[in-house]
Parts: sequence; C-alpha cells; structure tokens
Amino acid sequence: MRRMTLIAAFCAALSAGATAQTSTTAPTPSPGAPADANAPIPGANSFTEGQAKSRLEANGCTNVSGLKKDDNGVWRATATHSGAQVNVTVDYRGNITRN
Repeated sequence: MRRMTLIAAFCAALSAGATAQTSTTAPTPSPGAPADANAPIPGANSFTEGQAKSRLEANGCTNVSGLKKDDNGVWRATATHSGAQVNVTVDYRGNITRN
C-alpha cells in the first residue's frame, strides 16, 4: 500500500511539472522576421525607447526620429528605410511595420 502511494505521488509530481512549462506569452519575432499580419497589435509594451529604436535599426531603419509610445502601447516614429522616409511602428510583440 505504501509503495502504491509513493508511485501515485511520483506520477502526480511529473504531470504537474509538465503543465508548468506551458507559456501564454507570444514569442518576440527576431530582427528581420515578417510582422504579424495584424501588426501593430495594441498591448502593454515593455520595450524601452532605446530597445524600440535598436529593434528598428536592426531591421534596416536609419535616422529614426520622433519615437513616441501611443495610447495603445505601440511605438511610432519616422525613419529612413531603403532610401525612403517611412512611418514605422513597433508593437508589444516586437512586430515592425513600415509604410
């Protein structure tokens, strides 16, 4: 009986560990990855201004200016990309859009 209790406790501990590994956060796209089709996605943005600017620069943007976070948590700026002045955004997932 004691052995059966130990086996049951062991199995319960294993299954609890497996469920603890699930994640509910969205992965942050790597620099150069295509943006989510719905980007920019509103949400609580944890990027600092410097991180948002660095992310834009890592994606080929230069002369980033006017970088401000809007009421939806999306960083917005103007920048030069491929020789053209564009409006750019960085959302809370790290998606970058240019237009």
